[in-house]
Amino acid sequence: MGSTFNSLVGLIILALDIWAILNVIKSGREVGVKVLWILLIALLPVVGLIIWAIAGPRGNIRF
Repeated sequence: MGSTFNSLVGLIILALDIWAILNVIKSGREVGVKVLWILLIALLPVVGLIIWAIAGPRGNIRF
């Protein structure tokens, strides 16, 4: 049962990473910024996703 749970968690993280990378690609940011975000998310899947969720999307909101 433990390996099934670990596999499910791994698939969820992979799906969220792919979703985050696609959002980075579709964003209006400069190419260099996009590359840095993609590298961060790809090289550090869990930590990069958390950092992107906190710092990434909110950078486009204007008040």
